[in-house]
Amino acid sequence: MCSICGIADFIDSKQVDGDIAENMGKTMRHRGIDDDGLYVSEYAALQHNRLAVIDIENGKQPMSIRYNGCDYTIVYNGEIYNCDELRAELAENGITPRTHCDTELVLYSYIIFGDDCPKHLNGIFAFAVYDMAKKRLFLARDRFGIKPLYYAMPNGTLLFASEIKAILQHPDIEPIIDMSGLWQLMFLSPVTLGGSGIFRDILELKPANRAVFDKDGLHISQYWQLKARDLSDITAREAADKTAALMHDAVNRQLISDVPLCTFLSGGLDSSVITALAAENYKSHGKTLSTYSFEYEGNRESFHQTLFQPQGDDEYAVYLADFLGTDHTVLTAPTKEVADYLAKAVDYRDFPGQADIDSSLLYFCEIVKRRHTVALSGECSDEIFGGYPWFYRPEMLYKDFFPWIHKPMFRINMFKDSIVKPNDGYEYISKIYRDSLNDCPILSSDSESMITSRKATWLSVNYFMTSLLERKDRMSMASSLEVRVPFADHRILEFVFNVPWEIKFENGVEKALLRNAMSDYLPDKILWRKKSPYPKTHNPKYLELVEQMLDTRLKKDGFLANCLNLEHYNKMITGDNETWFGQLMSKPQLIAWLIQLDYFFEKYDVKIQQ
Repeated sequence: MCSICGIADFIDSKQVDGDIAENMGKTMRHRGIDDDGLYVSEYAALQHNRLAVIDIENGKQPMSIRYNGCDYTIVYNGEIYNCDELRAELAENGITPRTHCDTELVLYSYIIFGDDCPKHLNGIFAFAVYDMAKKRLFLARDRFGIKPLYYAMPNGTLLFASEIKAILQHPDIEPIIDMSGLWQLMFLSPVTLGGSGIFRDILELKPANRAVFDKDGLHISQYWQLKARDLSDITAREAADKTAALMHDAVNRQLISDVPLCTFLSGGLDSSVITALAAENYKSHGKTLSTYSFEYEGNRESFHQTLFQPQGDDEYAVYLADFLGTDHTVLTAPTKEVADYLAKAVDYRDFPGQADIDSSLLYFCEIVKRRHTVALSGECSDEIFGGYPWFYRPEMLYKDFFPWIHKPMFRINMFKDSIVKPNDGYEYISKIYRDSLNDCPILSSDSESMITSRKATWLSVNYFMTSLLERKDRMSMASSLEVRVPFADHRILEFVFNVPWEIKFENGVEKALLRNAMSDYLPDKILWRKKSPYPKTHNPKYLELVEQMLDTRLKKDGFLANCLNLEHYNKMITGDNETWFGQLMSKPQLIAWLIQLDYFFEKYDVKIQQ
């Protein structure tokens, strides 16, 4: 894993400044601590920070290749999991790579397959190829957006980078947020709209998109999309067997590494599936898998049972680690660090995220990195297999707003109407939601439950899941820890999306398909455990800390001091502790999010364009 950035201009070459590209790259040094490199030509400057994982000696970037008299240079961030198949395809075209590094395979894939090269890749990636002969820059991003790629075009010059902060380093980019960006923060955060970089002049290359930049400008196209197919004749056993085979293959492919590897094991179904398959693979090679679970200081004493978190995770993680024979470590986040890391989480995410859900993961990844460079995690299972209530409760899908946002006006009503324009914002976001529902691929033969399932998957994958993947990337890469997500293999989604809902929700059990597929690998205590999300702190000292931190910020002449509607804010502070976003965000997280929001406006000197 790495960071990439660059500048290209095929009309005014004076805009291609290697020093600026190098400064952009310095802001992302945390993503690749092993090496860095810079390539500068007349029309393009490419910068790269490297975290070495495969073929450590030969993977230096930017990487250049001369083929048939033409020169090509790549900067690449990612990991390709079908390298063997890709080598075979390239060999059929007369290509013999000189390294074992996937960077070279990606570059040759562009040379041989052209703009269709992303279709040949199974993995997580964002890359840019400078094609000197054609005077063009080609960019592409993986199907789910696991690896980030942002861009801007000040005065027709293309800037691109793995993180927003790098583009903000360019002198022609100002930290301005228009109403679209503000409404995303107030209504959707930590979710963002596809293609948006929150800031007015910064955009995101969407997942499954590629782009060509040349003298005629930037041309973006989609190379992959989810399709509806009829699998109504498949049996529950056939679906489970197919799912098991896909999961085996995805996990085994993602265990390849030349550096120490571990898994995150919460004791919930999803991380347990990944860990069980990984442990089996390791055991077959005479190795012991390392695993980590996460806890918070004081949680054992302060835990409160809820519908979403009926029990703590620690007992289950330790039980499964013992059952599988892994080398297990329980990491505990001190309450003060969870609060202190709130600002750091904004530094790495570049906008307010999931409060202590982000800051704790940032802390945990920092500790994991001391022993391991690669980790496998269980993200994306709920979005693909149907682990959320909106998959089987159609009233949640048809309430005119994203279903994981329980109270759409709750946050925005804490701010002055004249600044945030809440009613206009609600209509704006609501229309995007309705349009997205209409874009979902369905079949005329689909039952009502199947249509609900498809739409829930569509929304979850395109919005909720992208936010979780973004969080995982930024919080892990802050410590140069590469986290892989085997559930986010596009082949799994392509299959499960089309399995009848009655099989996925057999006997009214969430993710029944996955449970049945993994019945030979997990004990019943884990296999049939009710969903338990990423843990949060229940320590009352955390609430005290963030209340004190927010009070200090309100005394400053910052965004919150000038924009809060104090009447609504005071109601929130003295109100109940219900969740207002997803499953974990209640009052302590809302206060922490306000701290992050105020810090974000202060650090980036953000201006609002109304």
